Amino acid sequence: MDLILWRHAEAQDAAELVIEDEQRALTPRGEKQASRMAAWLDRQLPEGVRVLCSPAVRTEQTAQALDRKYKLRAELLPDGSVQDLLDLVQWPVSRVPVLVVGHQPTLGRAVAQLLKLSEPECSVRKGSVWWLRHRMRGDEPQIVLLTVQTPELL
Repeated sequence: MDLILWRHAEAQDAAELVIEDEQRALTPRGEKQASRMAAWLDRQLPEGVRVLCSPAVRTEQTAQALDRKYKLRAELLPDGSVQDLLDLVQWPVSRVPVLVVGHQPTLGRAVAQLLKLSEPECSVRKGSVWWLRHRMRGDEPQIVLLTVQTPELL
């Protein structure tokens, strides 16, 4: 199973706004980041990929840059847990690849847990993609990190 984790692009600063966190929108820079990453993803994503997205404005705007169908899922809001995310995507048994557009720290915690890092959380930059694959080698399950991409390097 392939699990592609895409953190939302740069958003408005919460400290400067008088709106709910989930209502923060992308900045002009964030819109460019999302567009750049979406173009790369569009060329790389396998057929039949499911796209799941947090219903926060900034994540939905990030997902919209990909111009594919997606489903909003409350489990992916900023206060969601790693277990909620893994249950939602049916890790590691799903037969289809899944792209999750979500938030830090949940994405970073998922990366750390899946890769069995010693730290409880990995830093996932805004707008970046972490692509992981679950596979079997003989009787042993393995997690392979296929790529990490940031919009600045595309």
